[in-house]
Amino acid sequence: MPASISPARAVGIDFGTTNSVIAMASGTGTAELVEFDAPGGTSSVFRSALCFWPEDSAPGGLAHEAGPWAIAEFLDFPQGSRLLQSFKSVAARATFEHANLFEKRLRFEDLGQIFLKHLLAHGEEALRNLPERVVVGRPVRYVGAQPDPELARRRYNAMFALLGREIHYVYEPLGAAYGFATGLSDPATLLVADFGGGTSDFSIVKVGPPGAAQRCVPLGSAGIGIAGDRFDSRIMDKLVLPLLGKGGTYNSFGKVLDIPAGHFTEFGDWSRLALMRNRRTLAQLAQLERSATDPPAIARMIAVVENELGYALYEAVGQLKRSLSSETHGHFHFEGPGLIIDAEVSRSDFESWIAPDLLRIGETLDAALANAGLDARQIDQVFLTGGSSLIPAVRRVFEQRFGPDRIASGNEMTSIAHGLALLGEAPDLHDWIALD
Repeated sequence: MPASISPARAVGIDFGTTNSVIAMASGTGTAELVEFDAPGGTSSVFRSALCFWPEDSAPGGLAHEAGPWAIAEFLDFPQGSRLLQSFKSVAARATFEHANLFEKRLRFEDLGQIFLKHLLAHGEEALRNLPERVVVGRPVRYVGAQPDPELARRRYNAMFALLGREIHYVYEPLGAAYGFATGLSDPATLLVADFGGGTSDFSIVKVGPPGAAQRCVPLGSAGIGIAGDRFDSRIMDKLVLPLLGKGGTYNSFGKVLDIPAGHFTEFGDWSRLALMRNRRTLAQLAQLERSATDPPAIARMIAVVENELGYALYEAVGQLKRSLSSETHGHFHFEGPGLIIDAEVSRSDFESWIAPDLLRIGETLDAALANAGLDARQIDQVFLTGGSSLIPAVRRVFEQRFGPDRIASGNEMTSIAHGLALLGEAPDLHDWIALD
């Protein structure tokens, strides 16, 4: 059973693209993470995933689960269920209206409330009575080519209205910065870089001496919709999509034309890949298979969609990315109906694939410094958090600007929630709230 955390005065919720974490603060100057008795063992990290399947007892009904329980349900019955991951990435996307799930159409806020209900239920005693202070992290910049922050705020408001509390939104890296600052014994200018699944966000904070009336003052922030999921899509583009027809041609009225890249867009976005299994998309792919100059390649793409292989692909890609963070070479293996991929990948190959992304991340980091009116020499401490901060090429972006001695890392998955909970007790919380 998850440990009971009581009495809590504030709760911090890190609703992440890949994982979500909750922390509770009870006035002691520390915060406790909420743990979940998940199928794979107790964990404070709750996967941001949803699984849906038809409810047999009610015609047209829809059953669902979230977190690691959602993944377990999907693995037990992949052909009869739908798994959604990274659904947070559509929050600011105006083109996303709803997800078609069997006979139901669910908006972002519907998906969000379903997710929250399961999150609270699996938290059991720890989340039974939420305190009045609820602090929710949000990206500095949302995912997407033209993200709409006002739309995202409306959707977040509708989602978190389920909690029945006033919601205070704080930039995610500011939450991590506030938590990290509690461990500093001297004044410092602190830069925090948060690398999530969907966004890379940077915030700079002025930290005063312990006991100061206002210990931390936010100075500036910047963000970009490039992070772990983009790195995954680069691996997908290089190793998988060529076998599914990308770069191929088709016949049209006696002409040989390139297959439009739009057919493969969803494979680089896990929030959309799961939605491809619908009659319209499958009919379009079947027509493409008939006209393609390499029909077996399109048949493999159809097999990936029809057999719900997105999760297995996601896991294989993630495993390769993680292995290349600690080793100079990694083995990529994926096997499904009509498709087997075995490839050795070097870290240098991977780094060349993500080089354009690293360049834009570096430019955004420089923008955060400019927003704060500082240069790299004026930063005393750098804290890297989030799963992609473990990638050596990402870390080098910071070592080149600040030197390795000023860089710290740790608690990559939990630091944001921890800091958000502590912020919930701060008397100057209003100074940290994201207004857009």
